[in-house]
Amino acid sequence: LLMVFFVNLSILVAFLPPATLVQFHILTFLILPNVCALQQVTGTKKKYFSTCRNWYKRSICGKNTVVVYECCPGYMKLEGTKGCTAVAPIDHVYGTLGFVKATTTQRYAEVSKLRKEIEGKGAFTLFAPSNDAWDELDPVSKPNNVNIELYNALHYHMVNHRVLTKDMKNGMTVSSMYNEEGLHFNHYPNGVVTVNCVRILNANQLATNGVVHVIDRVIKAVGNTIKDHLELNEDLSSFTSNVMDKLGEPGQYTLFAPTNDAFDKMNPDYLENIMEDPAVVKALVNYHLLKSVQCAEAIMVGFMYETAEGSSIEIGCDGDSLTVNGIKMVLKKDIVATNGVIHLIDQMLIPDSAKEVKSLLETSQSTFSSKLSELGLAESLGPKTEYTLLAPFNNAFTSEVMSMDTNTLRLILENHILKTKMKLSELYNEQTLETIAGKLLRVFIYRTAVCIENTCMVRGSKEGSNGMLHSVRSLIKPPEKTIYELLIADGRFKKFLSLMETAGLYDLLKQEGSYTVFAPTDDAFVDLSKEDMALMNYNSFILTPTGDLTVLRNILLYHFSNGTFINGGLEGGVTNLLKTFQGKNLQVKSVDSSIHVNSVDVPHSDLMATNGVIHIVKNVLYPGDLPVGRQDLLILLRKLIKYIQIKFVSGFSYTEIPLTFIMIRNVTRVISVEPSITTVKRVIEGDPSLLKDIKTNFSITTKIIKGDPTLTEVTRVIERDSAASKVTRVIKGNPTQTKVTRVIEGNPTQTKVTRVIEGNPTQTKVTRVIEGNPTQTKVTRVIEGNPTQTKVTRVIEGQPSITKVTRVIDGNFHKKCLYHSFSIIDDQI
Repeated sequence: LLMVFFVNLSILVAFLPPATLVQFHILTFLILPNVCALQQVTGTKKKYFSTCRNWYKRSICGKNTVVVYECCPGYMKLEGTKGCTAVAPIDHVYGTLGFVKATTTQRYAEVSKLRKEIEGKGAFTLFAPSNDAWDELDPVSKPNNVNIELYNALHYHMVNHRVLTKDMKNGMTVSSMYNEEGLHFNHYPNGVVTVNCVRILNANQLATNGVVHVIDRVIKAVGNTIKDHLELNEDLSSFTSNVMDKLGEPGQYTLFAPTNDAFDKMNPDYLENIMEDPAVVKALVNYHLLKSVQCAEAIMVGFMYETAEGSSIEIGCDGDSLTVNGIKMVLKKDIVATNGVIHLIDQMLIPDSAKEVKSLLETSQSTFSSKLSELGLAESLGPKTEYTLLAPFNNAFTSEVMSMDTNTLRLILENHILKTKMKLSELYNEQTLETIAGKLLRVFIYRTAVCIENTCMVRGSKEGSNGMLHSVRSLIKPPEKTIYELLIADGRFKKFLSLMETAGLYDLLKQEGSYTVFAPTDDAFVDLSKEDMALMNYNSFILTPTGDLTVLRNILLYHFSNGTFINGGLEGGVTNLLKTFQGKNLQVKSVDSSIHVNSVDVPHSDLMATNGVIHIVKNVLYPGDLPVGRQDLLILLRKLIKYIQIKFVSGFSYTEIPLTFIMIRNVTRVISVEPSITTVKRVIEGDPSLLKDIKTNFSITTKIIKGDPTLTEVTRVIERDSAASKVTRVIKGNPTQTKVTRVIEGNPTQTKVTRVIEGNPTQTKVTRVIEGNPTQTKVTRVIEGNPTQTKVTRVIEGQPSITKVTRVIDGNFHKKCLYHSFSIIDDQI
């Protein structure tokens, strides 16, 4: 009945799902005491005591297994009981051989006169080959002289003290009882224990005078190092000439030694080329060497092992065959040496570091490889040339790309070849990499990605003998325009740009740097009436207290983050927090190659600019925890922002945001007059309100404009540090364009007025205004009338006591307020 029970258990186990299988084994052990589970390879007698992690795989070396149950070492079955409830009678080593069914070893101990020794006093460890192990032994290896050779062979399987498997540490060596020759232990994570690469089948059977371990092969004597074996084997002469001296020293190594036939299979030109480079030869040899002992009997499934070269290879098995990188190439396995083990292979293992970079391209990058050749780029990538390939996959070459003309496609592919070798570990954020065409590509580093411009790298960079290969997801397209230029050219962001100008934030779109902007299209403002837009542009943010400008800046700067964040750099499945210039975080998610920000869909992302990236949104974004303190503003914002419920907190005011991230531009040319007595100050054009955040002493040119000019430009201002007069500009008429080229203060010795034109010109240009105390004054021409174009070259005034004219342009005044913050001195405006 008990046997039927175990047979039924084995059949049941074969159909259990993995998770249930593990639970079933645990339950079996609880129900059936002292029962051990083994995996038996289907169709063979091979059994493995293995850890729980291997049970549910139901496979060893690609062959199906069934779980069988046996009494654990030292226990026996009793009729009428479940499990193994009886403790086996303990006997001496010789008697224990019969208990573990190692009867051939027991008989050989008898005929070799070893029986008396292992029945007597002492503490012995005997590694007893199973009956099958003796049957499978090569006849040439069997002892001929039973009195001497067999006795010595059995002594080589013995240690003169008790050694349990828990004492057999990985890499440990003990002396045998035959001339103290070494026995080499390896204890593997999967539970397999080997002695000279011979697997222990049935361990720790205790005896009165020692312990018996049943093993699956007869142990052969080991006396040579790996290097000795290579030098003695003529079939390994080609490889032996390049072997390192360390293989003749103590250690723990596994060498996959290629035969001479393996060398003959190699391309002669390649072999000749690599032999000229000692570094490549060293990498080639080290790629065949592991810094650990990997016996074939311990391999149950494919696993990656690091080589002495630094990269990894997969060691696996297919039935009784050992595989390397999935290929059956092992001719002979488990040649045991004092410092490791040798496996003979019939193919060379060539690491990436011994290959040219362009040969590392995979079949999934064949289009890129073929285009490099077709366009003549591959010719420049010789074995002695150092470079880095940024290789896109075949799906990046769409029909649109393939239809491009040759020159355009060549320019694109040149962006994928760097001038130098750049390892992944050498890259950092905002780094620039130069291509062979002279273009500079930007690097962006994220938590889980490394990206170059608009594309991100795929894991698995490779290092060749002359450079690096990094795989990228798509074609690299270096930007040509700034964020501002892209928004202007697109045409869908007029309202957003208008508000940016109103808020004095225009330069943020133009200046150098690295920014991410979620730019709302004009559709985001579609529910606002003309009066609402007027409220935003004029009443709310200009003519009422300056705190209202802070409102607009708070809203707009919530759309900006410092740094370039592209879709590929965002971590998928989680919320990425991007801190904005406003101070609050944007919540960004990347889902199925699309972006959502604050739960708002981003219909178009990754518009790359020279100073960052644009993600297009159709909603104005607003922090969910930021209240509004004015009813009129609340009504306006609720029309504008509908994806959240904006809270009203009476009296709430927005925090003023220091504009320290905006660079002051337009520092113009400065010319000194009368250097001995003149102090020249820096003059800056733009929005003077921005200067309150800059802790520098600036001389500011202020402007007041009446009328409706379409263009005003100040080119140069030259100022003298004096308490005297200052005339900046006087322009009368109704000009459509006004340009002041230079304003010079000082004390010139000569002053010349070229032309003075009065009337009502449609265009007026003041070239220079010079004030001081001239000794000579000359008026060349005065023209009156109503010319269509008038040009004032220079106006010179005499010596007023205290005069300061800032700038006045007369014309039709439509009660419109300019979108700039200026100092106002005319109380009539």
